[in-house]
Amino acid sequence: MDTPLSTIAVVGLGTMGTGIAEVLALAGREVIGIDISEAAARQAVTSLEASTARAVGRGRITEQERADALARFRTYDTLQAAADAELVIEVVPETYEIKQQVFRELDAVVSATAILATGTNALSVTRLAAESQHPERVLGLHFFNPAPAMKLVEVVSSVLTAPPAVEAVTRLARELGKEPVAVGDRPGFVADGLLFGYLNQAAAMYEANYASREDIDAAMKLGCGLPMGPLALLDLIGIDTARTVLEAMYSASHDRLHAPAPVLGQLSEAGLTGRKAGRGFYTYDAPGGQDVVPDALTPSPEAAAGTGREIASVGVAGSGTMASGIAEVFAKAGYTVVLAARGQEKADLAKGRIAKSLERSVTKGRLTAEARDETLARITAAGSLDAFAEVDLAVEAVAEDLGVKQQLFATLDKVCRPGAVLATTTSSLPVIAIARATARPEDVIGMHFFNPAPAMKLVEVVRTVLTADDVHATVRAVCAKIRKHPVDCGDRAGFIVNALLFPYLNNAIKMVEEHYASLDDIDAAMKLGGGYPMGPFELLDVVGLDVSLAIEKVLHREFRDPGLAPAPLLEHLVAAGCLGRKTGRGFREYARR
Repeated sequence: MDTPLSTIAVVGLGTMGTGIAEVLALAGREVIGIDISEAAARQAVTSLEASTARAVGRGRITEQERADALARFRTYDTLQAAADAELVIEVVPETYEIKQQVFRELDAVVSATAILATGTNALSVTRLAAESQHPERVLGLHFFNPAPAMKLVEVVSSVLTAPPAVEAVTRLARELGKEPVAVGDRPGFVADGLLFGYLNQAAAMYEANYASREDIDAAMKLGCGLPMGPLALLDLIGIDTARTVLEAMYSASHDRLHAPAPVLGQLSEAGLTGRKAGRGFYTYDAPGGQDVVPDALTPSPEAAAGTGREIASVGVAGSGTMASGIAEVFAKAGYTVVLAARGQEKADLAKGRIAKSLERSVTKGRLTAEARDETLARITAAGSLDAFAEVDLAVEAVAEDLGVKQQLFATLDKVCRPGAVLATTTSSLPVIAIARATARPEDVIGMHFFNPAPAMKLVEVVRTVLTADDVHATVRAVCAKIRKHPVDCGDRAGFIVNALLFPYLNNAIKMVEEHYASLDDIDAAMKLGGGYPMGPFELLDVVGLDVSLAIEKVLHREFRDPGLAPAPLLEHLVAAGCLGRKTGRGFREYARR
């Protein structure tokens, strides 16, 4: 196992196998590609030729490097070709039967020192190793798709794996320019273990008709900075593949969050498995196509439109970062804004914060000095909600406390003129409970901005069972004018983004509690393997552990799912006053300013 792993066999030349072969060949390894299908082998060669040609065209490799890489890749239709390989990586279909047969046959072919790696992302490496006569040389080597581009490789050890085998493939991964993360043997490992629970919840949210596929995907891209929405990602992965992974995860965890949403089974049985079939949650231009085409579920602009109320002036209640940001957004869009706080001094400070924000935009060339002055001139700082007497839209951005918000809305009910729209920016509280503090709940709606409001494009528009149609139409029209993307959702805990984001964060904490992986490895896995802009622990420390705990409690209380119970470690850190960056310590320690 101390060999340099210069000759490597890849068994299974589908998309993943071909991608791994390309990575190995470009890194100077002799690659033996094996597939029982001659067509698959030919396609692998064609794909490798095309991919390396693109790399030459983009200046990433030379024509000589391309020729050398292609010469190092040979294809065969029998496992006997792996006889001289020092490492065999299998990426055959995701079933125990097929993979176990491969391992049994390889025992009779390869040398005693060869390492056998499975590319599974869902099956038990231990169970696969048990089929080998030498289970100590079997491990998991989980690449991510597309293998040439994705940096993460999960190196999976079973209880039987010999440490030298792990060391050898870890060294190989680094030599390939990848970031290896060492993990134990459980379905999903780190990245998929967190990712697929989130994808499953998104599928269930869609199945429940809580929000449209377009709004769910837009919410997670714009609200969390993800490269793809969850339903589009399920189509890319393959809905049947996702269902297989979730089944394996559920069989091990018995966590309801991993129980495959019924819609995944229904689509799989119907052959609507995503991009590869030309149809899944979305419809594509052709089987294997990437371009989404309109279908019967595609919303029409006319259907989303409606007759709303005229909005010329906006009142923003609050003096914190969110209130200032929202006031800035409305003023930039040309609205007359009243920014009201508890006292004139706080209101003036909040307006001063806006002035500094606008000045930064001028310095960076994003705003002219004239536009800055015009924006500030539209904002009036007021020390009382009485200044909201004539506004057309009142938006509250005060503390996330139901009693505080209810008291404020009772005041707005008395102060604001009849017909004014009243909006709450709550991220987790029931909008209807806030609306019932007024005598006009039909005028109340949720308008959940994301922080920082001037930069974040998403607004979750939350209708209660009493919200009037014209109020909903009004807020959607306002969102368009302030250049935000509205997504519609019902009045339940977490709305779209937090309902999908925080269970994922909570599950990451549970991984650490169970000593399955480290903070650094989990953060790296989700950034490199999932395309997340921040790892879960980085994000938790930025959001604030106290805020995160409060949202987890709301979700658990509403949905009564044991899997949503806040992780004890989160509760302990909050109790100890370790709230994240704002206190200098959360999951990590930070330099105090």
